[in-house]
Amino acid sequence: MGKELTPAEVLALLPQQDPFRFVDEIVEIDEEHVVALQCFRPDADFYRGHFPGNPVTPGVLLIEAMAQAGVVAQGIWLVTRDGGPEAAEKLVTVFTDADVEFSGIVPPGAQVRIEGHKEFFRRNKLRSRVQMTLEDGKVVCSGTLSGMGVPR
Repeated sequence: MGKELTPAEVLALLPQQDPFRFVDEIVEIDEEHVVALQCFRPDADFYRGHFPGNPVTPGVLLIEAMAQAGVVAQGIWLVTRDGGPEAAEKLVTVFTDADVEFSGIVPPGAQVRIEGHKEFFRRNKLRSRVQMTLEDGKVVCSGTLSGMGVPR
């Protein structure tokens, strides 16, 4: 039947790839939560225009990083636990909604910690409470994100 994947196995199954993968490492993952790390490289092209002379990581990319860890990675773990690795390969995760509040900025070169906690998972839909913090523990954004696995 299913298989509990390691954090490295889940990371390998994430469909997003460079330059649009915003999860460097999955530190912990189980039925209830996921913890991931991402370092936003200071040489990333988007900093040239956001904002010249005072660059900050765009909020939409912070939401994307939260979704990749808290919805996609967690969803892969849950689907494969129930149906095996081939179950995850038959689905693609689509982002369905987000309610996120920003309380800080992520400067170029900063490493963030992303923690997602499952609220519910049923019929391949996952809703998670996700929080992003800087290395000093300061929360930069948090909220609820949802996505669902649909057949490829």
